[in-house]
Amino acid sequence: MSMTVRHERDHVYRVEVQGLLRTSEFERCQAVLRAEIDRGGPVRLLFVLDGFEGWEPSDDWRDLSFYVSHGAAIERIAIVGDERWRTESLMFASADLRKAPVEFFTPDRLTGARYWLSA
Repeated sequence: MSMTVRHERDHVYRVEVQGLLRTSEFERCQAVLRAEIDRGGPVRLLFVLDGFEGWEPSDDWRDLSFYVSHGAAIERIAIVGDERWRTESLMFASADLRKAPVEFFTPDRLTGARYWLSA
């Protein structure tokens, strides 16, 4: 599995996720985002699920410390991936709990996701 974070522009960060996601990789991503938030303020996130296979079932996904400490500094989240991941990825992103909007887009709507993040 691979998870990378890259600054795209302004306060928009692209997070690419491939394969099966493990908590250790997710925690590394959170560390990068924590540093960016602490350095530059609120961020907008573009998650691109490319060849995504889901979440490692044996890992413990209950740690909400990043959400509690830095969740308010995330202004918007756009998730781009295959339709089959819509429901699970929105639940994983805690879309119903966040004040910030979270939207899901299919890969053919990547440009629309970027536009939505800028709105």
